[in-house]
Amino acid sequence: MKKFRFGWMRLSQLSEDPTNIDFDQVKQMVDTFLDVGFNYFDISFVYHNEYSENAIKKCLVERRSRDCYRLASKLTVFSIQKKEEVVQIFNQQLENCGVEYFDYFLLHNMNIHHYNSVVKSCKMFEYMQE
Repeated sequence: MKKFRFGWMRLSQLSEDPTNIDFDQVKQMVDTFLDVGFNYFDISFVYHNEYSENAIKKCLVERRSRDCYRLASKLTVFSIQKKEEVVQIFNQQLENCGVEYFDYFLLHNMNIHHYNSVVKSCKMFEYMQE
C-alpha cells in the first residue's frame, strides 16, 4: 500500500451546509486519486455531519470494484455511551458505506479521558480484536 490517503473530513461542498457535498467534484477527485495509483480512503461516521459515509458510497463504492481500494473508518469514541452502541454504530457504518467490511477500523479521538470514561467500560479494544 502506498502511504498516502484520501481523507473525507473536508470534501467539496455546494453550499455552507456540510451535507451538501459536490458529488461530481468528489467523483473526479476519487477517479484521479485511483488513476495515479493510490487506493487508501479514510472516513469517519461524524465527518460532514454524518454524511461522509453516504458520499463514499455514492462516489466510490457504487462506482468501483471493491478490490481496487482500501477503506478505513473509525469508531468515534466520543459519541459512544453504552457498550451496545459499539456494535450498533459499526453495523450502521457498514450499511451507510455500502460495504461488507472495512480494511482498517480505528478508534477516533482517543485520549486518556475517553479511554478511562468509555473505551474500557464499553470494551472497545476487545470488540476491535473481534
